[in-house]
Amino acid sequence: MALASEETPTRRPASLKREIGLIGLLWASVGSIIGSGWLFGAQKGLLAAGPAAVISWVIGGLAILVLALVHAELGAMYPVSGGSARFPHYAFGGAAGASFGWFSWLQAATVAPIEVSAMINYATHYSFAHGWLHPDATLTPSGLAVAIVLMAVLSSINFLGIRALALTNSSATWWKVAVPLLTILVVALVGGLHPGNFHAADGFAPDGAKGVLAAVSTSGIIFSYLGFEQADQLAGECRRPKRDIPFAVIGSIVIGFIIYVALQVVFLLALPASAIGPTWATVGTGFYSAFTGPWAQLASLLSLGWLAAILYFDAIVSPGGTGLIYTAASSRVSYGLSRNGYVPQAYERLSDRGVPWVGVVTAFVVGCICFLPFPSWQSLVGLITSASVLMYAGAPLSLGVFRRRLPDAERPYRLPLAQVLAPLAFIVSSLIILWSGWTTDWKLGVAILLGYVILALSRGFHLNAHKPVLQWRAAQWLPVYLIGLGVIVYLSPYGPLKNPLIPLWWDIAVTAVFSLVIYYWALAVALPTEQIQAMIDEVVVPEEETVAAPLTPH
Repeated sequence: MALASEETPTRRPASLKREIGLIGLLWASVGSIIGSGWLFGAQKGLLAAGPAAVISWVIGGLAILVLALVHAELGAMYPVSGGSARFPHYAFGGAAGASFGWFSWLQAATVAPIEVSAMINYATHYSFAHGWLHPDATLTPSGLAVAIVLMAVLSSINFLGIRALALTNSSATWWKVAVPLLTILVVALVGGLHPGNFHAADGFAPDGAKGVLAAVSTSGIIFSYLGFEQADQLAGECRRPKRDIPFAVIGSIVIGFIIYVALQVVFLLALPASAIGPTWATVGTGFYSAFTGPWAQLASLLSLGWLAAILYFDAIVSPGGTGLIYTAASSRVSYGLSRNGYVPQAYERLSDRGVPWVGVVTAFVVGCICFLPFPSWQSLVGLITSASVLMYAGAPLSLGVFRRRLPDAERPYRLPLAQVLAPLAFIVSSLIILWSGWTTDWKLGVAILLGYVILALSRGFHLNAHKPVLQWRAAQWLPVYLIGLGVIVYLSPYGPLKNPLIPLWWDIAVTAVFSLVIYYWALAVALPTEQIQAMIDEVVVPEEETVAAPLTPH
């Protein structure tokens, strides 16, 4: 079988510049994690699960940590731009690589509009922004215009180059981490905490285990933890990737976990009795569930006006910083997809500053389009969460393949108990998609089909000189996985059926068993060692050895 030869030396004279230091890489991941999620996550968690949302945050954090550990090993092994989109390509060939590449790009390109939506949501506190949202939190025409301008600002900063981007993001992230910590401290000490809130309204866990698990996916919890993979996506521009990527990936999750769990506990306990209705899901005037800017409005209720002012300002900085990084990530993913031959070759074009500018422009256009069918923060989150974990599912599969096919490869970070944690990470990905529910997952299915149409058009119209071998045999498990998981969701308590055929708890067991079957099936039919090594030698090694320009660490 022909190997997936990627390029000739004359095709790509330009290379990304390795200019990001350790702090810049760490803050790229942390800055992606601390975004709009901290502004809304605690409130949405209470709406979905009541005080038991604290458990949801712990479950979500542990689930994402397992996925992050897998990415830490892969990113250090093969530090290439858009890594999450490319690992499955090396393990399973073109068909699987194109699929997971599309999942990765879909997630990266659509996070920025979520963050812009969050910025506008909080900005309605100011009189000049009152006309930007309808009562149902959807954008008005003027709000849509503002959203497009904000997307343009995020895209413009990306054109300044990776050095300027890393410096801008690092500066913003110091602020983004400091403000939640300040909020936790001040609200806890000055506002006071009420332990009785754990049992207020309709109890600790009004919707039981179903509510706790659903909150993990649909209330923004998993979405809030997403972003650790930015270290992998920007690995092609890191100066010391083998050392820095594992530290950035794992360190960012630890920081995010501590901040988010503390935020949920403090938000719950600081709520005055007047802000809690008869049920945790109650929506009404004066109740926390009606807050459009939860933390800032809570600060105002506690007579902390100065803190509320800081929070309203931070509601622009935090989501804006996250949107900035994801705009950069989407352009690097499309760059990687082009190098693998899946999308038009134009996505490899670099500006004088080494920026994949066609990818940045595309991210801007797609971001603007996202405001039309999914105009509010909550409606966007579910879709992107599912797209994200579907993207992440490729990493544990790839790690399992590399451990079997390339047991002696250099691993700067070696995941302990990989034979257990890799399949567990794959199960976690499937469960999060299950908990997202049918309403979200069918939209994700449409987006997946759209991606295949785009990939087919690129190949059919010869928009990339490289024609990767699709290697369908190595990807035979993928359509079974996508369709099978969709059927499980449809028949589960998270589907549209009034009397689900797969009851609660059994749905978890069925998903886990199904995922294990797919996992070991995928490992059995993965590409042989010789083909994997040939692609890595041809593509990864040259990118690893790109000469870095001198740079003072951020």
